[in-house]
Amino acid sequence: MTTNKWKTLFTSRKFWAALVGLLFLTIRHFDPNFVVPEEETIAFISVLAAYILGTALEDGLSKKSDS
Repeated sequence: MTTNKWKTLFTSRKFWAALVGLLFLTIRHFDPNFVVPEEETIAFISVLAAYILGTALEDGLSKKSDS
């Protein structure tokens, strides 16, 4: 049962998008050579957030129609 949860997590598009965003923000914060303007950072994180929310909406609607 636990392995099924891990498999679901690692195949989740929302998880990978969130991980990419976290990795991006962590590198941007700690690496002074990784210079990305504030506006581009906000745009990138906004796109990731929209993707995650869109994927969540898609998953929720597909489960609702299966019932």
